[in-house]
Amino acid sequence: MASSPGKLVIKGALIVNEGQIFKGDVFVEGQIISGVVPSGSTESRMNQSGYETIPAEGLYLLPGVIDDQVHFREPGLTYKGDIYSGSRAAVAGGITSFMEMPNTNPPALTQELLEEKYQLASQKSLANYSFYMGASNNNLEELLKTDPASVCGIKVFMGSSTGNMLVDDEQVLEDIFANAPALVAVHCEDEETVQANNRAFLEKYGEQAPVTIHPLIRSEDACYLSSSRAVKLAKKHNTRLHVLHLSTAREMELFDNTLPLAEKRITAEVCVHHLWFSDADYPQKGNLIKWNPAIKTLHDRNALREALLNDRIDVVATDHAPHTMEEKERSYFRAPSGGPMVQHSLPAMLELSKEGIIPLEKVVGKMCHNPAILFRVRKRGFIRKGFFADLVLVDLNDSVEVKKDNILYKCGWSPMQGLTFHSRVKQTFVNGHLVFNNGIFDESKKGRRLLFDRWK
Repeated sequence: MASSPGKLVIKGALIVNEGQIFKGDVFVEGQIISGVVPSGSTESRMNQSGYETIPAEGLYLLPGVIDDQVHFREPGLTYKGDIYSGSRAAVAGGITSFMEMPNTNPPALTQELLEEKYQLASQKSLANYSFYMGASNNNLEELLKTDPASVCGIKVFMGSSTGNMLVDDEQVLEDIFANAPALVAVHCEDEETVQANNRAFLEKYGEQAPVTIHPLIRSEDACYLSSSRAVKLAKKHNTRLHVLHLSTAREMELFDNTLPLAEKRITAEVCVHHLWFSDADYPQKGNLIKWNPAIKTLHDRNALREALLNDRIDVVATDHAPHTMEEKERSYFRAPSGGPMVQHSLPAMLELSKEGIIPLEKVVGKMCHNPAILFRVRKRGFIRKGFFADLVLVDLNDSVEVKKDNILYKCGWSPMQGLTFHSRVKQTFVNGHLVFNNGIFDESKKGRRLLFDRWK
């Protein structure tokens, strides 16, 4: 294993980058890509002296995945997951950078608490990291101190989910959208609609309610009312808005696909589980696929896939949110929402590519390039000279079944358990360091804090 970030060349890979696939060699010096050249070229042959060779014939080399929405549960909820275990599973799944949400315990609602999370990550994370500053009904002064060059964004819950961070004060929302110094990322579900539906179904079913009612409680109307409101506020205040985990066909009309991503002020995300599952999977999977927003109909799933292809949706993320199996085995109303996904998101998307649903180049665009463009992540997300060497080698002809003994999540389960993926992550490099090599980890180096070249 190449355990030190010296000089290495990844030789003979099929490089998937910026809409092209070509056979090439990637040179790395320390943490940085020093060259990307066609295999067999004069330049490649001349430069290989003194480089450790990583043979990659027959493998595909991708930029490291940037996941813009995870919940690693540290501090305060580490019996479910933590920064170390989450980042370990992430790099095994080809994710080299993550952006983590503020609804921990305590929630990241002050700059001091936010920086404490960065300190934890600097000691524990195997992947590169950033953390959102959390919004509440009474922390606007703290929000305005957020540094857009070193913090990925501000998270606003416009609907309640795990943790109690709902922002429902009208004036506070106006002030956040008008004055936020960084990108505003929103969870959109109309709280009044959700609570009314919740009361009605609780009265109808009591504690024996089936999980199949989840998309009826967290309904299309609840999602559309909230996301359309967020878009309206953003247009009013020219806010840099990013709408997370979209789940309905109807919401797609809110997003533009005529502008280049770098010029968009309002952008959209979809999560792997909303692209993979539909409400037909609730009888088999139960609470294991209970997420907020809910997985909805096959029509919704197909519309999300289409929006990914036509660029109304800009990025794919996980919303990785582990809970224990004991919590998930509770009755519907008592079971928390969320599930682990970072180890399996890239394999799942590669599977959709194999099925002809999304081209491989588009997978790389939505998971690697576009998060970097959207958040203006500094020198990551592409295989380019001068960029950090965050790289993933995958074998598109090596099958692996998701089983309990190969699941790396601290919570010990996956909604993908029992599935066979027909691609496998072989090696993951973070800042030029080979952290994951065919199932073996080298944890001697930690990831770095992400930096951003930002506009308001």
